[in-house]
Amino acid sequence: VAYLVVFHILFVLFVWTYWKSVFTLPIQPGKKFHMSYADQERYENEERPEVQRQILAEIARKLPVYTRTGNGGIRFCDRCQLIKPDRCHHCSVCAMCVLKMDHHCPWYVLDTGLWFSERKGYLDRFLYTSHVSQIISIFNLFLSLVLCCFPFQGELTNGRSKFHILFLLFVAVMFFVSLMFLFGYHCWLVSRNRSTLEAFSAPVFQNGPDKNGFNLGFVKNLQQVFGEEKKLWLLPIASSQGDGHFFPMRALSEARNPLLTNEEQWEEDGIDEEPQGSGEASSLAIERET
Repeated sequence: VAYLVVFHILFVLFVWTYWKSVFTLPIQPGKKFHMSYADQERYENEERPEVQRQILAEIARKLPVYTRTGNGGIRFCDRCQLIKPDRCHHCSVCAMCVLKMDHHCPWYVLDTGLWFSERKGYLDRFLYTSHVSQIISIFNLFLSLVLCCFPFQGELTNGRSKFHILFLLFVAVMFFVSLMFLFGYHCWLVSRNRSTLEAFSAPVFQNGPDKNGFNLGFVKNLQQVFGEEKKLWLLPIASSQGDGHFFPMRALSEARNPLLTNEEQWEEDGIDEEPQGSGEASSLAIERET
């Protein structure tokens, strides 16, 4: 009874997250990231690449965009005609730009992708399915040991029934092991605040590529995906921080660190003190001479 209760609770949660993943549409960038008709016409009529880069740079000045292309230009999607927000990529299968795209997963019924709003549900679903398979494997292991060690009368004592139970135990264990490997990999990505695409290709900033550009520390990285309310972490309820258009960055947090700003201020004060001291020494020398 205990196995059945826990199993069905996790199974209901799994079906809940799976339903949301299949039937939830991906989130596209907001209207402010789309080019206006005038800017689009000016960009398309310009043939010089350097001038096109300047046009995109002028448009991106008003947007919270910090990542760049490999050559340092603004990330622009020619098919969607928009400035790509940070961590946004164009999904060729969905035929649209998706906020914080992780990867397009072909294992769903409707062949959907993994993006900003579904990252938490994706991890929770891994957790539910792995625990369901673990419960099945433990229950089958217990049942197979009972059938093998204790003599029973009836159909379960024949070899075919025992083979079915042992085969189901083997399948459940293999399913659990494979899920745990994939679940562990995505947990590692979340702990580093990376997506699958960013793990293979580091995001590029103004100072160059940095694979830890969005890494804010273990706790804050978890809060980015699961939210600050820990009681909602294991529930298939949207609780991720932000709206998918802007993400805190390690470089900005270090720049706003009061210790670093104090050090810079100390250096400036030290530089300013030297001319003052030299000025006082020169005035004293002049007074002595006079």
